[in-house]
Amino acid sequence: MEYAEEDYLMLSGIQHFLFCRRQWCLIHIEQVWAENLRTAEGRVLHDRVHDPFFTESRKDVLYSRAMPVHSGRMGIAGECDLVEFQKSKSGVALFHREELYEIYPIEYKKGKPKESECDVLQLTAEAMCLEEMFLTEIKEGALYYGEVKSRQKVVFTDDMRKRVIEVFSEMHSLMNRGYTVKAKMTKSCNACSLQDVCLPKLAKNDRAAQYNREIPEGL
Repeated sequence: MEYAEEDYLMLSGIQHFLFCRRQWCLIHIEQVWAENLRTAEGRVLHDRVHDPFFTESRKDVLYSRAMPVHSGRMGIAGECDLVEFQKSKSGVALFHREELYEIYPIEYKKGKPKESECDVLQLTAEAMCLEEMFLTEIKEGALYYGEVKSRQKVVFTDDMRKRVIEVFSEMHSLMNRGYTVKAKMTKSCNACSLQDVCLPKLAKNDRAAQYNREIPEGL
């Protein structure tokens, strides 16, 4: 199955979705957005690395920033922060290049490595797009974290690829239904830029009130 281009979702939306499904719905279905210090810092970091007209060659490596990618199979489109094309006899052919290259995607994040799967699956999705576009297999990539100023290697496994497909399938289902997930208070809420729009505390109070109404009198 191939998705029509008008039905493509933003690749980077997988970050919002895995952080909080309701946040993704508010941003991508209801078109609501708000910025806080965390999102502003992240945007500044990406603005520094994103230059769609930037291509650089150093020795045996080509560097491409803000490279557009897409996948008809997953119905997504977006940009890779940085893609390294490393000379390799087992690589793929590039336009106007005689050599063959292996593809190595790199995603930039402002903070430090997370325990959640958000960053890893976003990078995996980027790799899967590149694989579909170049008809090749990409074994690994890297996450660069601005707070620790270092790369973290990511090896793309079959389980990670399967998980990416499942997540985007769920996202397409919610988008097609136009359904916004209900608020649920979690420890992540304090770091969310949409906290004042989402109002998770009110949802929590509503559930408590409903529970009290359902308790039989005299108990």
